[in-house]
Amino acid sequence: MIETHGSTMSSTHHARLGPQERQKIHAATLEILERIGIDVHSDKAREILVRGGATAAGLRVRLPEYMVSRALATVPRHMTLYNRNGHAAIRAWGYNTCFGGGSDCLNILDHRTGQRRRPTLQDIEDAIRLQDALPEIDFVMSMVVPAEVDQQIYDRYQMEVMLNNTTKPIVFVSPDFEGCVAATDMCEAVAGGAEAFRRRPFAVCYINVTSGLIANEEALQKCMFLAEKGLPMLYIPINAAGVNSPATIAGCLASMTAGTLLGVVLSQLVRPGTPVAVPGWSGGTYNLKTLVGNYVLADEQGIATEMGKHYNLPVFGLGGSTDSKVLDQQAGFEAAISLTTALLHGANIVHDVGFMDSGLQISLQLMTIIDDFIGFLRAATAGVVVNAETLALDVIEELGPTGNYLAHDHTMTHYKTPYYSALADKGVYAQWLENGGSSIEQRAAAKIDRILATHQPQPLSAEVQQQLKDIIAREKTWSDNRNDS
Repeated sequence: MIETHGSTMSSTHHARLGPQERQKIHAATLEILERIGIDVHSDKAREILVRGGATAAGLRVRLPEYMVSRALATVPRHMTLYNRNGHAAIRAWGYNTCFGGGSDCLNILDHRTGQRRRPTLQDIEDAIRLQDALPEIDFVMSMVVPAEVDQQIYDRYQMEVMLNNTTKPIVFVSPDFEGCVAATDMCEAVAGGAEAFRRRPFAVCYINVTSGLIANEEALQKCMFLAEKGLPMLYIPINAAGVNSPATIAGCLASMTAGTLLGVVLSQLVRPGTPVAVPGWSGGTYNLKTLVGNYVLADEQGIATEMGKHYNLPVFGLGGSTDSKVLDQQAGFEAAISLTTALLHGANIVHDVGFMDSGLQISLQLMTIIDDFIGFLRAATAGVVVNAETLALDVIEELGPTGNYLAHDHTMTHYKTPYYSALADKGVYAQWLENGGSSIEQRAAAKIDRILATHQPQPLSAEVQQQLKDIIAREKTWSDNRNDS
């Protein structure tokens, strides 16, 4: 976790929207909710919203301002995620920033062959073990869709692999409501019961919502289910400016925020105090030249996070990604910039580290390189400690202009403080040749192989492993019966 925006200049400060801009967007959001409304594709959700004070005409639901104010008064400002052993691992609030992988890529850039291919369950296991081992990766996600399993329940297999191969917090995605229930059942089995998991949740559902103005049934079902259980959620409507919302940043962001606040209102009507994280990306211009949903666009950087800060809610962000298909200069600068802007704006849970090709491809090499770069960012955004020890006036007086600072005890005490990259080559050309003349992607590939050969995640008990297998078998039967019908 990296903290920025400290009031004592212990960290970097950055913003793209000021208080006045945020307030104008909030006011527009309230008008959208009350005058225009959102299409809510769930009878149950509409009933709950109407009982809470909304009006409905068919699918269209309109919310008065007081419903939003009431929900914002009860939704927590903090979201704490634990590791499997019950220790607080992610404190998602303020300007604390944590980083992790992503989910459901259809391809993997194989770090051994350099070739793009369809992924397998073994690739998920490798990706989870790598994320478990990398020091700057704070939470894990499934990364890929395994090609060899029943595609109707692929997410259940992902969850089993994740729970078996990491103790870090998990962010999971399910394509249907039933998958969210199954994932929760698995987590409760690992935790030792529903109440134990509610008190110390080590996994959180990323709810994909169709758009700011359309709340799809599966997203609403997940929202209500998790709220009933008192579990945290990431409620994330995403807009494409110029496609399903105005082409301007302000209009796109206002309509997306309206959908976000509807989720917050619904969750608080079901169970006040349910933790909800809001979007930290999109809400800005779409690539209307290609009509491709790019992951790294300049104009949208940080703006959705700014509205999360306006409401003082946890923010689920995106960074460390690229739209490049290979590990080239584009991959490097897009991954670095998206990671940096997510950090500087204060997104709390930043996912999709290592994503490529507009979210269609994952690279474990890119993730490993970015893990190293996050260490660089940690140092680059840290404040400078200024006191008698660090000013070292006594050392300067003792040694003067020509003294040997390299051998002094003060240097011996402090020389390990700076950031030293584990992957970037910082030696001279002759040393680089002597060490093999390798590229950073080659060194990253070698590091991945070392980790996979040596790192053994803490295992679950045989009893819990069997409970997970039983849930998978249950879901397989459900899938088979659905196909037969």
